[in-house]
This record gives sequence, C-alpha cells and structure tokens, in this order.
Amino acid sequence: MRRSATTALALSAFTVIALTGCSRSTKPAGASTAPSAHRGGNSASASAPLSSAKLNKRLLNESDLGQGYTRKPRAADRHDDVTVIGCPALEKLDSDTATGATLDFTRKAKASFTYTGNTHSEVSEELYSDSATKLSNGIGKVYNAMISCPSYQVTSGSAVIGMGTEKTAAPDLGDEQWSQLLTYSADGQHSVVKQTAIRTGNVLVIVSGSPGLVDAYLDKALSKARSAH
Repeated sequence: MRRSATTALALSAFTVIALTGCSRSTKPAGASTAPSAHRGGNSASASAPLSSAKLNKRLLNESDLGQGYTRKPRAADRHDDVTVIGCPALEKLDSDTATGATLDFTRKAKASFTYTGNTHSEVSEELYSDSATKLSNGIGKVYNAMISCPSYQVTSGSAVIGMGTEKTAAPDLGDEQWSQLLTYSADGQHSVVKQTAIRTGNVLVIVSGSPGLVDAYLDKALSKARSAH
C-alpha cells in the first residue's frame, strides 16, 4: 500500500518521534490530565469551511503552551513509499482515497512543538475544515480501520516500525470524539503516543503526542480552533 491520506493519519504521530528511533515519552512538570469520559459533545453551528490561512491562525503557539516550548520547523515532505503489513482494513481504506473518505482535505494546518531539554516530550496539532459530514465520515473510517488492527507493521524507506493500536476513551468535548493510543517499536525502543480527534462543527482538531501533553492541551487547542479571527 503506498502512502495515502489514510496512512498519513496512522503516521501523523511520527511528527513527534523519530521515524527510526522511537523513545519513551515523558511529561514535563505542570502538565495536567483531562477527563476521559466519552459522552455527547456540545453542538456547534455549521458554516462554510475555513481557509487554510484562518486555520493557521487558530493553531496553538508557544504562548499558548507556556514557557519551555519551541515550535519545530516543518519537516520536508517524504517521498518514500509507505507499506502497511498485517492490517487489511487500512489497505482497503486506501482504495477509498479518491472518494474523499480519508483525511485528504484541502483546507488544513499543522504545528509541532518540543519541550526544551526533553526532545521526547513533543506535541503536534492538526486542523482541518470541511463540511461536518465529510469530516465525520473521513476521520471515522480511518480510526475504525486503525483500531481494528491491534498490531501491524509499517515500512517507510529502510525503516520498519512495529505498531500497536488501542482505542481509549475520549473527553466530552465538541460534537464528535475519537481517541487512541499508538505504540511504536523500532530498533529495540518503544514509544507510546496518544492521538485524539475532536470535531466541532466544520473544524476537526487532532492533537498527537505524549499522553500527558495531549490531555493537558486538547481543551485549549479546541477552544482556540473555535475562536473567531
């Protein structure tokens, strides 16, 4: 299976860990934990999709995260073929890419941050905007496919990564919620990354990183994503 929007979601947490050198993530002092109950979210009024420029203004920044965080330069696009081994559901979703069922949304923005002195305490945010139906169907299909495969492998270039996926309770935020824990194994090292997605109206917020950081900053990310600029 070649790299697609489907696989991009599965690998989006690689923005917060080295592709060929996973490490145990840690939580810096002061990071709190958000509620984990999964209940119906608050309704948000629908409107036209936001432009990528507006989404960029709604991303978290260093001042939102607090002292000690540095924004990482945007990584160059990788052109290596990505292959998923042992997860037929993800391979099947790849055939739906052309229908827009995956996260191939044209209006998007992304930012990644690292905590000073601890390069393994990182958090990444992605924002997408489209109709509520497209966002819901796209993220829902991908997450369902991923959690249907508790373990599989991903190859990218010469790297081989063992992956584990576990569904976890999402906080009661927004209109719809999805959350999972992704375990990466490479070169004898392991990393656990949490990935939580919240849809609020026509905006989809995805926060990935060490579990403590995702829990600590998800609410703030959602609040800023809803703000008017």
